[in-house]
Amino acid sequence: MTTLFTPAEVRTAVELLTSRSLIRLVTEIDDNGAIPPRRLAATLPDLSSHQLRLATETAHAHGLIRVAPGAGLELTESGTELADLYDAAARWGRRHAYPSPVCEFCGRIRHVLTLLAPSLATQRADSLARRSAACLPSAEAEADLVRPRAFLIQWLTDNPQVTAFPYPEPVA
Repeated sequence: MTTLFTPAEVRTAVELLTSRSLIRLVTEIDDNGAIPPRRLAATLPDLSSHQLRLATETAHAHGLIRVAPGAGLELTESGTELADLYDAAARWGRRHAYPSPVCEFCGRIRHVLTLLAPSLATQRADSLARRSAACLPSAEAEADLVRPRAFLIQWLTDNPQVTAFPYPEPVA
């Protein structure tokens, strides 16, 4: 078996990517376009000013967002791909009622990415089955998880900055 990422890299990446405030920021911009200057708090009223500041600093530091003159915060190509990854994870979770039939969008993404984490340190997807068979609702769910896993591996490979250096501690 070939190692893709070290356990520390996987832990760092998953902690970053499962931050509720980062998920909210990235998916909001993806769904509704750039957030105008001074409208961030009104656009994401469920997040505190500290959470917003931390999410934007983290997203900037990792190249996920940029400030577009006259438009505000917008996603970079990497940020758009992350939003697609979040959508794929949420779709898989909804389709297979994981972790439960009713779950908040950010929570569903966190659970799916956390489920995938142990398999990221190995080349073979069958390690996922051995490590998480008790967690998956069915064999079909396991087979369907191969696509989000491949998408996550590709995104992490294309964005090594996410696993390469420390980042501010995410706020739940």
